[in-house]
Amino acid sequence: MTQVADLSAPVERALLPEARWRATLRRYLPAVAVFILGIALWEFLVTAFNIEGFLLPKPSVIAATFMVELPVILPAGLFTLRGAVGGFLIGSALAIGVAFATARWTTINEGLMPFAIAVNSTPIVALAPIMNNWFGVTNPWARMSIVALIVFFPVMINMVKGLTQVGANPLELMRSYAASDFTTMWKLRLPNALPFVFSAFKVGSTLSVIGAVVSEYFGGTREALGVYISQQAALFRFAEAWSAIIIACLMGILFYGIILILERLIMPWYVSFRQSE
Repeated sequence: MTQVADLSAPVERALLPEARWRATLRRYLPAVAVFILGIALWEFLVTAFNIEGFLLPKPSVIAATFMVELPVILPAGLFTLRGAVGGFLIGSALAIGVAFATARWTTINEGLMPFAIAVNSTPIVALAPIMNNWFGVTNPWARMSIVALIVFFPVMINMVKGLTQVGANPLELMRSYAASDFTTMWKLRLPNALPFVFSAFKVGSTLSVIGAVVSEYFGGTREALGVYISQQAALFRFAEAWSAIIIACLMGILFYGIILILERLIMPWYVSFRQSE
């Protein structure tokens, strides 16, 4: 019997890059369009209503000022970013360690969770003066400790949830194989917790930048981004302040993007499953 060659596979492979390009375009085009329209509307409203620059500068003025101030605000942003990343790493490491203990012993869970919720609801502006007094205004540990506190509790709560919310059937399967507690934790509970903890990482990446910048409003070295913003706003140089805010936004986006890349590298199975839904 003569076999007919399957010509559909090469055609599908040829169309695959085009399909991916169209899917990417459909995914990001609305966000880009909204951003452009928002900037255009901002420019139009400020011009139409003759809004003063000290109230709301035009985007064109902010863009021009951004290019002029870039040699100043970029090093300040990197200085603040180091504090944000340092506090994020410290808070996440402590949170993961406490989460393992909390998931293992019920007494710690019941005693620590109310305290975690109470501290997590404390605003940054209440913590910054206290940490500055403990460590010193110019000490980077003051900024990192604030960021660590902000990141600690979301990561810990999500990690505990991922470690404890495991289905009964997988646990029964591990018991049927006489798996030890360590093996169950490593092979079952930890993979189940990864999506939870990476969700907390993505939230914590943006919160860490916010915490680092806001903590610098209460004092710090002149090379810090938060100090630069507060000083320029006090002098009514709001175009310069907005330029520094753009740097802070870009830092948050960069940090968030790094977490997304790590999520794809560590959990490709979860990302593939989520995209297929």
